[in-house]
Amino acid sequence: MADSTDKNKEDELAGTEQPFVQHLMELRDRLLYCVYGLVVAGVLLAIWPGPAGLIDMIAVPIRAHMPPDAKLIAIGVFSPFFVPLKVLAMTAVLLALPWLMYQAWMFVAPGLYSHEKKFALPLIFFGSLLAYGGIAFVQFFVLDKMFGFIQKFTPPSVNATPDISSYVEAILSLYIAFGVAFQVPIVVMLLVRFELVTIEKLRSFRGYFIVLAFVVAAVLTPPDVVSQLALAIPMCLLYEVGIVGARYFTKFSKPAEESADSAQS
Repeated sequence: MADSTDKNKEDELAGTEQPFVQHLMELRDRLLYCVYGLVVAGVLLAIWPGPAGLIDMIAVPIRAHMPPDAKLIAIGVFSPFFVPLKVLAMTAVLLALPWLMYQAWMFVAPGLYSHEKKFALPLIFFGSLLAYGGIAFVQFFVLDKMFGFIQKFTPPSVNATPDISSYVEAILSLYIAFGVAFQVPIVVMLLVRFELVTIEKLRSFRGYFIVLAFVVAAVLTPPDVVSQLALAIPMCLLYEVGIVGARYFTKFSKPAEESADSAQS
């Protein structure tokens, strides 16, 4: 049985060996495709809603807690020009994220077994949805609650008019933190799939992960309770989702030979 399994694995990768120069050419092509995707996304966003429109969108949460006629200010001389371009570039990366991840998968796919290829695309799709979900969670919930909490501590003698550059840097760091933290189910399922940990170990580690989630939230978010809770609690819930999904994902992504053996046993 072991010999036939090894032979099947060899057959899966037969003819996929490529010389080093060809690997470099493939990498070059994939990087070019990534650049093309980013350019297309950037052009589409420049047409609509445009750099100014993107700034207006991301400024909605903080302006809701400012006086009606108040606006964000630009302290730097070149901030009115470079900050909208920075936001446009970051939004283009987010818009093209599935395409970028697909190109990365296409580069490594020739070296994967058929059962590994079967679960790579669903992981790309699921991971992109989780990243978008984390960013949307920040935009439509976390920022509003966080700025509402902070404004309560603003003295009446202080006029809170944040600088657009510092504001964009703060929310971009939150977008990245939540987008990465929401990948917890993907990490958990991959750890179980590659037999680095077991589901039982993950369950016994639950209490430690809760502490770890709050430590990570304290490091990655601003020093306010709202944003820290808003990151730590979803991480704990997503950890549980990963444990549940790991069981089904492991069965789905097993090689046909292992599935048949487990079914017979």
